[in-house]
Amino acid sequence: MPNLDLGVIGNGVVAALIDARGRIVWYCLPRFDGDPAFCSLLNGENPEHGFAEVALEGLASSEQSYLGNSAILTTTLTDAKGAALRITDFCPRFKQFDRVFRPSMLVRRIEPIAGLPVLSIRIRPLSGYGQHRPQRTFGSNHIRYVGPNLVLRLTSDAPLAYLESESAFALSGSLNLMLGPDETMPGSIGHTSRDFQERTYDYWVEWCRYLSVPFEWQDAVIRAAITLKLCSFEDTGAIVAALTTSIPEASGTSRNWDYRACWLRDAYLAVHTLNRLGATRTMEDFLGFITTIAAREANGELKPVYAILPDRPLEEVEVPTLKGYRGMGPVRIGNLAQQQIQNDSYGSVILAAAQMFFDRRLPRQGDLDLYMRLEKLGNKAVEKAFQPDSGIWEFRGRRDVHTHSVAQCWAACDRLAKIAGALGQKERVSHWHEQAEAIRHRLLKEAWNAELGTFVSVLGGKDVDASLLLLQELGLVGASDPRFVGTLEAITRILRRGDHLFRYTTSDDFGLPQNSFTVCTFWYIEALAAAGRREEARALFEGVLARRNHVGLLSEDLDPVTGELWGNYPQTYSLVGLILCAMRLSKSWEEAFWRGW
Repeated sequence: MPNLDLGVIGNGVVAALIDARGRIVWYCLPRFDGDPAFCSLLNGENPEHGFAEVALEGLASSEQSYLGNSAILTTTLTDAKGAALRITDFCPRFKQFDRVFRPSMLVRRIEPIAGLPVLSIRIRPLSGYGQHRPQRTFGSNHIRYVGPNLVLRLTSDAPLAYLESESAFALSGSLNLMLGPDETMPGSIGHTSRDFQERTYDYWVEWCRYLSVPFEWQDAVIRAAITLKLCSFEDTGAIVAALTTSIPEASGTSRNWDYRACWLRDAYLAVHTLNRLGATRTMEDFLGFITTIAAREANGELKPVYAILPDRPLEEVEVPTLKGYRGMGPVRIGNLAQQQIQNDSYGSVILAAAQMFFDRRLPRQGDLDLYMRLEKLGNKAVEKAFQPDSGIWEFRGRRDVHTHSVAQCWAACDRLAKIAGALGQKERVSHWHEQAEAIRHRLLKEAWNAELGTFVSVLGGKDVDASLLLLQELGLVGASDPRFVGTLEAITRILRRGDHLFRYTTSDDFGLPQNSFTVCTFWYIEALAAAGRREEARALFEGVLARRNHVGLLSEDLDPVTGELWGNYPQTYSLVGLILCAMRLSKSWEEAFWRGW
């Protein structure tokens, strides 16, 4: 049965998901949001095609882990007699000729490590979202898979007859498979794959050594940071919310969405988190993405989500040719959220850009030109602050004036005042400070329900949702403010289930939510810590870490009873929450290390 115990490899252009036995179950081409050549993850429980695997005869056990601080995944398969082989999977990424080499390619290396394992290699791509089985053509050392929208070349030093027939053979030496564009491979296949692996490993180790990690939970933070990086499409600067589409939020639900797109809200949080770790290049790339969007939106209004090529529409359609995760359809391409109004987007973009004006490490500093472009977004934030929208949870059947959206519009004005101060624009400081205070005054008055003793999800409403936890993170109210303390108590009483938090517990367009929303649990943990309940927060954090899969990753949702992962994977929101909680809760290096000697 498919599950989310999946390793992730990638290089900033393509990514693949690999199950615990080394089967590649998801791999889109030529980009994250492309047609999945391997799509068995979404094709029911026993798909016959849409995967690549190494089938070991008499398989008895498997182990999987990453190679150090890298995006190189190793899977060890052992048979009943003790014979074993190692599969090493990665997407090449390294610096070459003063730029990053990151082809739409997957490399798989297979090595015997004990005895004489007997295996068969099965490579069965599909195209058209599972609709077509490509025709195969053969060369002396390659197989071409030719479909209506796909031409894929497998170059290998494995015996081609065994690959063609999927026949079993004894593995007496190392084999290399390079799957990617239909291009001739110059030079030795074995030497090239080994060289690519070594240089890819060196790239990731070098990238990680400059991360400003907390003292505690370093392995968890580093793995989350690498995976966040893998979700960044560097050609345009977009950051996808997840690498998959249509993994349901819970068993049997039709809450199946395509997350292979860039939500401005999610992207801001990813940028903010990587900035905290010292990896600021993603922010610079993302601002290039935003600049393109701003230039194309003639009326200055932002959509909440864009394709990774931002001029592409995200029309939502259902795919009948794939059965869905465990047969739970529908499978969707695109996302209707692009047509929604979500007024928090303006704040998200300005928050993402703000560090450009204060971080002296950056080679390109924020300047007056960038500030003037951000002011246009600030004007929209003022205009739309109290207009109804679909909100952070993207309700499809209703619009309200959502507290979180108004708070983000306040944050847009507040940060513009600070940026204006950094640039010496005194008149603009006063202007944006006045706009921020006007929004803040009305928001705190209308979002507070004195009868219930809590802030509420919509102005004048009676319900709470987890986004209210972010009011103190944004700086709108302090964590010790009695109103926030009351809100935290209400959220604990209404949204907490065991050690996990639901985003809300009221019915939406699809009924009642069934599983907890992992990032909300992290928000809750941060709020507890900010409110002085640090030991309780640490205990809850350890509990969530224990729910990660075998390679340390999280999806969007979590069954609070069984601990099973649900929802699209890997989820950038969840990885962001993990990193920020670790940074807030960890002992300092001074406290734990330097002064401890």
